[in-house]
Amino acid sequence: MAKVASLVLATVTAPYGAKLSAHELAALIADPSSATNFSAAAFSFFSEVDPALQREFVEKMGIDVGRVRAVARQFSQLSGYTLALAT
Repeated sequence: MAKVASLVLATVTAPYGAKLSAHELAALIADPSSATNFSAAAFSFFSEVDPALQREFVEKMGIDVGRVRAVARQFSQLSGYTLALAT
């Protein structure tokens, strides 16, 4: 899990200078308020991380896929384009 988390966190946090743990990111991508609060880290996960790596991260972190997909759909609606996990 460490390699997957490291790759995801490098993509999500580096451009924004954010300091997040894998567990904090996992909570954000499963929380509907992330979309309504325009969480840059959560949006970055859905839009900048390779879809296969997204799925692997969700699985390794034990996050409910349905919740993650629901958040991805919210971000997709807000952004105006389809995100991989929104489908």
